[in-house]
Amino acid sequence: MTPPTNAPNSAHHPIPKDVIKQAVAEGKALLKDGKTKREAAMLIYQKLKGADRETIVAAFKEGAGLTDMGATTYWYNCRRIAAKAAAK
Repeated sequence: MTPPTNAPNSAHHPIPKDVIKQAVAEGKALLKDGKTKREAAMLIYQKLKGADRETIVAAFKEGAGLTDMGATTYWYNCRRIAAKAAAK
């Protein structure tokens, strides 16, 4: 499954497909090493920061093994955690 591309008029930054594939591969590697889905999702989120929600959610589903609803929930949580960290 390939994550969707960004819309041309999107306010988000377009992310090259090779960066998306790399983030997904790194997420899968973390899971294989016994790390949690949360750790994999945070890594993917950090790599794809600035991408649109659909791209990140698709990467979560493929790279962290999440369902549609789980990936959306992780996207909200990762966004919230990143915003808290940036505010410090």
